[in-house]
Amino acid sequence: MYGYILFDLDGTLTESAPGIINSIKYALNHYGEKIPPDEVLLRFVGPPLIDSFERIMGWPPEKSREAVDVYREYFSEKGLFENAVYPGVRELLKTLRGAGLRLGVATSKPQVFCERILKHFNLDGYFDVVKGIPLDGEDMSKAEVIAEALKAEGEPPENTLMVGDREHDVSGARQNSVDCIGVLYGYGSRRELEAAGAKAVFATAKEVGEFILGER
Repeated sequence: MYGYILFDLDGTLTESAPGIINSIKYALNHYGEKIPPDEVLLRFVGPPLIDSFERIMGWPPEKSREAVDVYREYFSEKGLFENAVYPGVRELLKTLRGAGLRLGVATSKPQVFCERILKHFNLDGYFDVVKGIPLDGEDMSKAEVIAEALKAEGEPPENTLMVGDREHDVSGARQNSVDCIGVLYGYGSRRELEAAGAKAVFATAKEVGEFILGER
């Protein structure tokens, strides 16, 4: 029985790719880099940005950290609102709250941006806990963010469920002994999520709700 449900933000609650991709393009233009195709840029969505600049662009840590600051010049003003709530998500959150479940957000996005996005889309009232990374915390792992969300609510891991769209959501949850289910409407694939150890994978927010309430 799950009493505490943690959600990833990007690719799980909101379709954030347009703003993230535009912010990445802004940073790459700053360095005079050729802009990769969108299928490559989509790989930036979800994981910590510094890791993505290192892994995808092959940049050293120092340059990658600097690139995150450049990225935020665009993201903090425009990119965070180039975004949309996924179909069915608002109804899912309303249903889960109505069933008496406690809800939280655990994201690798800076907390200040996460809070602004949730407020902008009128989602903030659904959540008891919102945990992201500090603006200078790009080395903070998803597992550490989830651990902070668990600590904030004081809920045992065995009573907690993580909902995410990428492998680092699953692995971060497992490092905290938390079950994780995956969603396919985000930016990961069934193969990625199942290989990481997701308990189940669903195509829609409605199916997520049916699973969670069915486990009670």
